[in-house]
Amino acid sequence: MAPPSMTTPFLRSGTPSQNEDNHVSSAVHSAAHSRSHSPTDFDTSYNEDLRAQLKVRGLLPPHVESYELQKARCLEQIAQKSNPIDKYMYLSNLRNTNVNLFYRLLMDNMKEITPLVYTPVVGEACVKWSHIYTQPEGLYLSYADRGNLRGILDNWTADKVDIAVVTDGSRILGLGDLGVNGMGIPVGKLALYVGCAGIQPDRTLPITIDVGTENAANLKDPLYLGAKMHRVSEAEQLEFLDEMMIALNDKWPGLVVQFEDFKNPFPSLERYRNTYTCFNDDIQGTGAVVLGGTINALKRTDIPFKDQKLVFFGAGSAAVGVAKQICELFIKSGIPESDARKMFWLVDSKGMVTNDRGDTLQEHKVYFSRDDNNGQQFKSLEEVVDFVKPTALMGLSTIGGAFTESIIRKMASYNEKPIIFPLSNPSSKSECTYEQAMQWTNNKVIFASGSPFPEFEVDGRVYTPGQGNNMYVFPGIGLGTVLCEAVHVTQEMVYASAVGLADSLTDEEREKGWVYPNLDRIRSISVTVARSVIRAAQKENLDKNKTLQWLNDMELDNHIRSKMYNPAGDHSGASSPTLEVNGNPAKLSNL
Repeated sequence: MAPPSMTTPFLRSGTPSQNEDNHVSSAVHSAAHSRSHSPTDFDTSYNEDLRAQLKVRGLLPPHVESYELQKARCLEQIAQKSNPIDKYMYLSNLRNTNVNLFYRLLMDNMKEITPLVYTPVVGEACVKWSHIYTQPEGLYLSYADRGNLRGILDNWTADKVDIAVVTDGSRILGLGDLGVNGMGIPVGKLALYVGCAGIQPDRTLPITIDVGTENAANLKDPLYLGAKMHRVSEAEQLEFLDEMMIALNDKWPGLVVQFEDFKNPFPSLERYRNTYTCFNDDIQGTGAVVLGGTINALKRTDIPFKDQKLVFFGAGSAAVGVAKQICELFIKSGIPESDARKMFWLVDSKGMVTNDRGDTLQEHKVYFSRDDNNGQQFKSLEEVVDFVKPTALMGLSTIGGAFTESIIRKMASYNEKPIIFPLSNPSSKSECTYEQAMQWTNNKVIFASGSPFPEFEVDGRVYTPGQGNNMYVFPGIGLGTVLCEAVHVTQEMVYASAVGLADSLTDEEREKGWVYPNLDRIRSISVTVARSVIRAAQKENLDKNKTLQWLNDMELDNHIRSKMYNPAGDHSGASSPTLEVNGNPAKLSNL
């Protein structure tokens, strides 16, 4: 959420231009003549006493509304929007003008609102960011301002920041280099931190660093809001990040920094992970959420860990991060590391990753590069599937439809319960759909995707696909880290978040064959993940808040819940009658 001085005109104190001929003078007819108000002051659910205390009587319509009535109006307005980007913009405006109502709406309709706030709609919002821009929602740190970043941070008026999400816009989802248009990513991520884990909204900070862009369309676009220059070198960017990290920790000591959507995420993570409290969601968060689902998927196959064989289509930073997390699971189960590494086959654009392929491998691919291929080189995914006969097929390629009918049918022929995880985002880049995976495996697939897919009905039975959404883990990682005041975010803490996610399934969800829990329970899931992260930090003696060590798990869970932001207060109006949208009871399924 933007700080009060950066949102709407009525937040400024003082008078407008004294030039009465200037049409700007009409701005004086805002909600504040004599004092500065926050957008949160103008909530129609506030009772008379609170309205009087905030000095907003007369500035609000007189009727004191219930939350349900407010939400019905919101749902009606969303329903009236003709396309997803208009719904995104409406919700963005709501977040900046009535933050509590926005989060009540999000939390009560998590499955339906999240796609409008984050993926997949945020991808379109980022592409169009410079064209739909209306107001500041975060900090833009420009390369032109190097040497003065600490002073720029003072323009963000929050006294305390718990979590900052930082992107350089160089690899936004599967959309490539979007430059400063990538601001939608940290804004959306932090909305999920608040909604899913209860981080205080005024203690979050979205940051986009502008170090140029290689997007030719942006460089030619007169409306592009970033610097029209090519990207600086990696060394220059790291020097800029050094200044940023020093400045952030000087202004808000101990804040958690999440790096997001960097084309090359490894340098910053390796550079800062042992100095500051930070992590990279693309590497560690993705790895943890996939590991959590994989733990439950592997259990459903009834195949021992030592006999599992995993083929990864995609060998970028996210894919390797996922593979390393799963490899750690195998190692912790007692499989020697040298054997655990050999349970993975990576496939990139040139085929299976091997030591003798003839090209120079990127450093992050070396760990899983094969040396037992006897000189054979496999150029396509299907050739590798034929060769390996894997128990699990993981997709992080951003190549839509890469898991063909032929490949999926082969997976079903090799396994009684084949694991197929097409994890690429957005849905247009998913390696296959849930319906395809079900049809081509005779409905026996163990499935999870990165993007949401609809349920699939067979003979009256409804099957629900799993979605390996990072929102299952990163909010809990952040919350646990903040509450225990961890000095660093370590691999053990990230691994613990995955185990906590896997353990959060209810008995009913396990009976249904789910690998991920119901997203409607995201806050309770985040409590479990946060507790797991805190316990891991305590074991490594990285927690500065030692008082939490004396709490048992139930007490710790209660403490975590007590610290979570609650957008519903005790100032609600009276209950409302049954509400309708377009003649039907008000709910998002009508949208």
